[in-house]
Amino acid sequence: MPNAFATISFTESVKAAQTRYGSRENNLRFEISDDPRNQLGEFEAEFIKARDSFYMATTSENGWPYVQHRGGPAGFIKVLDSRTIGFADFKGNRQYLSVGNLNANTRTSLILMDYPNRRRLKLWGTTRIIHEEDKPELITHLEVAGYRARVERGIVIQIEAIEWNCSQHITPRYSEAEVDNVLQPLLEENKQLREQLLILQENHHFDAPKD
Repeated sequence: MPNAFATISFTESVKAAQTRYGSRENNLRFEISDDPRNQLGEFEAEFIKARDSFYMATTSENGWPYVQHRGGPAGFIKVLDSRTIGFADFKGNRQYLSVGNLNANTRTSLILMDYPNRRRLKLWGTTRIIHEEDKPELITHLEVAGYRARVERGIVIQIEAIEWNCSQHITPRYSEAEVDNVLQPLLEENKQLREQLLILQENHHFDAPKD
């Protein structure tokens, strides 16, 4: 089976561009791969579960693309099985651009970023919009415990293709929590050193260094 990413993405116009810019031969490896790359492995599943945001692309019926940032606590994207993910769609600015586009065209593409480690996962899929009155148990499963945001609907995506991007041009960025994780051991070590210094001062009558 050919690589699903290449099957979806390598249209004739894309192949023509690859030929013109000298990358057609290198990109042939995607088309002749034995791995279709249309299922989530353990590594992809754990990567998705750890994300607190992603970018989702949709297309309107007039052909215009739209990209939206979606965010929530880490783990708000649920891996339902090796071919399916879902998330609770929280109340936002009520323009409903993505939802409206998905009603017209169920295809979507997602980019999930890990900025500190410079990793990027791309997903292609087809969507289903789920409402509580139709599938209350699924909406309950997609809810995020303790997150104070109103769930308006659920969005479930069947994975059609996955692909990892190279790390080139990804600038590392860190969330407040990630910075705290790095600083906390240093602050604790600094506290312990100061306590040890005070003990030495008391025992040997050293003068404390001034800050």
